[in-house]
Order: sequence, then C-alpha cells, then structure tokens
Amino acid sequence: MINDLTTGHPLKLIVQFAIPLLLGNLFLQLYQISDMIIVGHLISVNALAAIGASAPIYMVFLMIAFGFTGGLTVITAQRFGAKDEDGVRSSVFHSLLAALALSIILTVGLIYFLRPLLHLTQMPTEIFEPAYEFMYVMCLSTIMIVLFNLLSGFIRALGDSKTPLYFLIFCSLINIALNFVFIKYCGWGVVGSALGTLVSNTVSVIICFIYMWQKFPLLRLQKEYITYSPRVMHEHLKIAIPMALQFSILSFSIMIIQSVCNSFGPDIIAAFATAFRIEQFATQPLLAIGLSMATFSAQNWGAHLLSRIRHGVRYAFILSSIISIIGFFVIRSIGSGMIAMFIDTGDNATGNNIALILEVGKQYLIISTMFYFFLGLIFVFRNTIQGMGKPLLPLLSCILELIVRALSAVYLAKLIGYRGIMYAGPLAWFAAGILVLCGYIYYIRKFSQKTFLWKMGEVKQRLRINGPED
Repeated sequence: MINDLTTGHPLKLIVQFAIPLLLGNLFLQLYQISDMIIVGHLISVNALAAIGASAPIYMVFLMIAFGFTGGLTVITAQRFGAKDEDGVRSSVFHSLLAALALSIILTVGLIYFLRPLLHLTQMPTEIFEPAYEFMYVMCLSTIMIVLFNLLSGFIRALGDSKTPLYFLIFCSLINIALNFVFIKYCGWGVVGSALGTLVSNTVSVIICFIYMWQKFPLLRLQKEYITYSPRVMHEHLKIAIPMALQFSILSFSIMIIQSVCNSFGPDIIAAFATAFRIEQFATQPLLAIGLSMATFSAQNWGAHLLSRIRHGVRYAFILSSIISIIGFFVIRSIGSGMIAMFIDTGDNATGNNIALILEVGKQYLIISTMFYFFLGLIFVFRNTIQGMGKPLLPLLSCILELIVRALSAVYLAKLIGYRGIMYAGPLAWFAAGILVLCGYIYYIRKFSQKTFLWKMGEVKQRLRINGPED
C-alpha cells in the first residue's frame, strides 16, 4: 500500500515503516544464520569457516550494488514526496538501466578476480577450494539479488515497507528449504548453499515484478517514459555512485578485518563468523530505524518539509538509544548460547577447538555491545543525510570507518593477537558516529537558514504584488 510520509505524526510513521523493515531484515538474518547452522552441523566446522571467510569478499561487491540501488531509489522517493508522478516513472526506468549495467559489471568482475581475491585475504589452504566453489556460484546470483533489492526499493520509496517484507519472508523460507535439501539429500556441500540462494532469489524477482506490475500502477513502465535522458541519469548517478562507494568502503574494511582474522586459522575464523552473524541479528532494529529515516527524509525533503525531518530525527535518535541499551543486556545474556547453536559440539566435532570457538565468540559480543549506541548514531544520521540527497558526508564517514577499522585490526592484532580484531569495528563506529552527528547538525542549520531566507523573500515578493494585508 502506498503511504505518504509527508503527513501525520513522525514517530508513528517511522515506527510503522520500521517494523516491516525490521521483520524483513530479521528473516534475512534468520536465513543466513540457519544456513550457517545447516552447514556447521551437516558438513563441518571447516565448511562453516569457508563460507564465513569468503563472505566479506562477496559483500564488497554486493554492498556496491545495495548502495547503488539505494541511491537510485532516493530519487524515486523524492519525486514521490514532490507529487511528481512523471518523475517517479522516469526514475524507475533510469534506475533499472543503471542497476542492470552495474550488476553485469560486478558479476563479470567478481568471477574474473575471484581466485586472486581469495589469495589476497590469506585464505587457509584447507578451506580454499570450498570457499572458491561457494563464491563462484554466489557470483551468478548477483544480478537477481540486485534486481530484488531494486524492486523492493521502488516499493519502499512509495512508503510501503510491508510488501517487500512479504517477498523477503518468502525468499528466505525457500532459501532455507533448498539449502537443507541440496546439502543433506543431494550432497552438494557448500555449493548447495549457494545454489539455494541463486534459485530462491530468481523466483522471488519474478514474483515481485509481476506483483509490482499489477498492484503499483505508478511503477509501471509506459512507452512515453521509456526515453533515456542524460540529465535524469546524471541526477540518479550523482547520489547512487557515492552511496555505492560508501557501502563498498564499509564492506572492504570488513574484508581487511577478515584477512587479518584468516591468519589465525579455521577455529578463530569460525568464532568470528558466528559472532558477526549474531551481531548483525542484534543490530537489525537499529538498521530498520535508519532505513526508515532514509525514506522519511527523502519524501519530506522532496516536499520541502525540513521541520518534519528534524522532528523525525529526534524521535529516531531516542528510539535508537533505547534499543542500544536493550541490545546491550540481551546479547550479553544469551550470546554464548547462540554461538553454540552454530556448531556441532559433540563427538563429530573432531579436529577443532570448540571451547576456543565459544570463548572467542563470547568475547567478541561482549566488546561490541558496548558500542551499539554509536552504531545507532550512524544508522540514523547517515541515512537521514542520504535521504536529503547529500551523499558526501556519509561517504567521508565511511572512509573514516575504513581507516579506523583497518588500522585497529592490523596494529591491535599485532599487539594483543586476535583479541585486537574485536575492537576494530566498535572503534570505527565511535569515530563515524560522532562525525555524522556533527555533520547532521551542520546541514540542518545550513538548510534552516536557507529555508528562512527563502520564506522571507517569498513574503516580500507577495507584499510587493498584493500590498500589505489588513
């Protein structure tokens, strides 16, 4: 259902928009966690380590696509907020062209450079081939994942966060079922896990496109709008490219950490991979609030409602702070038990130090929970600024994250071993969170002054034309 976020109470709208996003992201994380549990129990800890160690490489390319499509749909949301239906349809056409071109480039590039990238991350010999096989099949699913996120982004740009949720749940359930069948009954190992992703995303894209065509007339491509405009494409790329760089920088910094982590062997890799998945699961409420602010601020920016953006940010900040405190206590209470779910701790777990895996994962979660507040700052203020069509500061914050994360991982690992890697992400959250907070304050004051001057000029012009009113 189409939802105009430029009217109504900001808090109510943000929560209503964020809940489906949260549920959808939780299902996505549930699929990823289920996949790792299936691999860890039905294959081996080394297979789990192979997927965990190779995932950051794929994430670099995938985050480029996610950031790119997110930037494209910012324009769609702004056009919708401005009540420009022709602009919405034109945005859909140009976004599809740009996303298809990018996904083809990414797929070819990832396949071609896959082995060198695996060597670059210091992939252990015993898990190199399983990691390569898993990644090769995942490369083939890139275009479908990109299209699924773009179509979902179009629907969210119109204020509907529920419909993408339904498709994401459908995709995740199919994925889990296929992974189980391909691994347990077909015996395809880690390749079966990747094939499940490929098939489920392909089916989801087809169904999502058909549903969108039938239920969202505003998003249909009609002949008069299938006209390429360099100006319109430039407008989209001006936001999409910096956001793609932003997401790629973040994922590249994670790949650096993974490279350092890989030097400590499969047990440490497995510990970090499981703890990282739990961390992603725990921080989904923060991400959902941030994503809701991207659409909320984009629609209201298109409608020139700066005061609503300020009110929305205030409510989002309070929600994010409360969720950070809750996450701190919950993950510290149940984190250790969640780590044990990923691996076989019984007699089949020979050759791996299970106690070490559990202890390292627990330490990781204890450290990261202390910095959830700063991660919340990043999600709220970075997404708000992006929704306002200002991608430079978010890009700079990601560069700062990369620098802090990389330096912390490399040098702290030399000083205190693998424990040093645990501080890399949290320190990066702290630095980037403070930067985007200060940047938001700067932007909001700057635009508030411009809005005031613009309104004063409008009043003076009206007085000159009509004379003073009684």
